[in-house]
Amino acid sequence: MVGAREALLVRLRLFPLITALALLLPLTACSESARKTPIPAANTDVSLASAPGRETAVFAGGCFWGTQAVFERVKGVLTTAAGYSGGSAKTATYDQVTTETTGHAESVEVVYDPSKLTYGQLLRIFFSVAHDPTELNRQGPDVGTSYRSAIFYANDTQRHLAEAYVAQLDAAHVFPKPIVTQVTPLKGFYRAEEYHQDFALKNPNNSYINICDRPKIAALKRQFPELFVDYKGQK
Repeated sequence: MVGAREALLVRLRLFPLITALALLLPLTACSESARKTPIPAANTDVSLASAPGRETAVFAGGCFWGTQAVFERVKGVLTTAAGYSGGSAKTATYDQVTTETTGHAESVEVVYDPSKLTYGQLLRIFFSVAHDPTELNRQGPDVGTSYRSAIFYANDTQRHLAEAYVAQLDAAHVFPKPIVTQVTPLKGFYRAEEYHQDFALKNPNNSYINICDRPKIAALKRQFPELFVDYKGQK
């Protein structure tokens, strides 16, 4: 089964030029969605831990290629994985998830060191750079519930911080439309197929990556230079 991204790119290659330009408009919106400046920091956050450790956060922000490409370049992040959350283990495959019947969202698991990075900082990057939290069940050209905006919290602290930050941003009208991000308990994270891992890094000439995801990486470097690292791949 061909996913939404692949189907769109196939059409771009096969249709006449005028049709291709029309299809390209939603993709162009990807590159225009990145903000010029970061959104306000979270008023409610935890302090940096006194000793190194490992904590996990799971975010869904549309295509997991771009979401992973952002978070793996954040200082203090130890590892990332593209995968699926929101559905069951037996339906956690790309072919099934793209049918939009599994309840899964394309997600990214972020393992980070809480002595170098806070959950509130991750939330700020998620809302400022990684995706558009006002798009309901889509991101750019990708449409469906598997591309929804969601925060899968692992504990009550993450839930409280996420809900407080969404309320703060909405109250301040930071975005032109209300935030539609779901804040929901993490019931499971299922690692995606290996060809999805580090996809943006391994496929730098892919049209979708160049149009939709490289601007996110550039925005991260521009908005959060103190947190940006030049990622070369997982060791």
